[in-house]
Amino acid sequence: MYTPQDHTFAVCAYGESPYLEECILSLKEQTLSTNILLATSTPNELIQSLCEKYDIQMYVNPGPGGIAGDWNFAVSVCTTPLVTIAHQDDLYKPSYAEHMLDRVNSSSRPLIYFTNYGELRDGEEVLENRLLKVKRRLLYSLSKPENAGKSWAKRRSLELGCAICCPSTTLVLPNIDVPVFKAGFGSNLDWEAWETISKREGDFLYDTRVLMLHRIHEDSETSHLIHDNRREKEDLEMLKKFWPAPVAKLINLAYKNGQKSNG
Repeated sequence: MYTPQDHTFAVCAYGESPYLEECILSLKEQTLSTNILLATSTPNELIQSLCEKYDIQMYVNPGPGGIAGDWNFAVSVCTTPLVTIAHQDDLYKPSYAEHMLDRVNSSSRPLIYFTNYGELRDGEEVLENRLLKVKRRLLYSLSKPENAGKSWAKRRSLELGCAICCPSTTLVLPNIDVPVFKAGFGSNLDWEAWETISKREGDFLYDTRVLMLHRIHEDSETSHLIHDNRREKEDLEMLKKFWPAPVAKLINLAYKNGQKSNG
């Protein structure tokens, strides 16, 4: 059985985010207290002062950088078997850690735990829009606990797009390979990781409760990727892992329209 001390929120911080303190506070206010650390490749006064204020250990990535390098570094400095990579702009509901431990401990071989989520736009919670509805539809099979370990259900959740929200995900490190993320993708490194993990024996534990909020703003990396069309290219590359190329191209065209709600 995993205990609260077996889990770490690894906050990935970059630059000078005006939302970092809100993210940290949402982790400090969990109903079940677990570990928190911060990893960064851009140490600065803001990040350091917040770590000192909230008594959080800061780790500086010596390289390689990039999203994959930063996420893998954050995982590598954790000493616990359960790790949630917390993105600096996002917020976690107070019961995230509590529900996560309950679900992980209910499984004989958990691979990842992840939750339903909402968006933060201009400080307001958005729980329903076209993109969120599409992702929830893709996750329908995994919303039934009896399907958590079935290969077809795990693959179905990914075959039409990445429905698994990365910052809502807790990695169960003893049951997956590390490093978790491969360099080369600017956006879909999480999708690729879940696709790789989906081939392993074990459970994808989907919590249908909205337990975290993903912030959408013009300076977010996701918005940048969409605006310069990298996201579209990477989506097609991932879809080809599930479908013949002509089919993948048709699906990608439909999926591209859903991305527009991000920014």
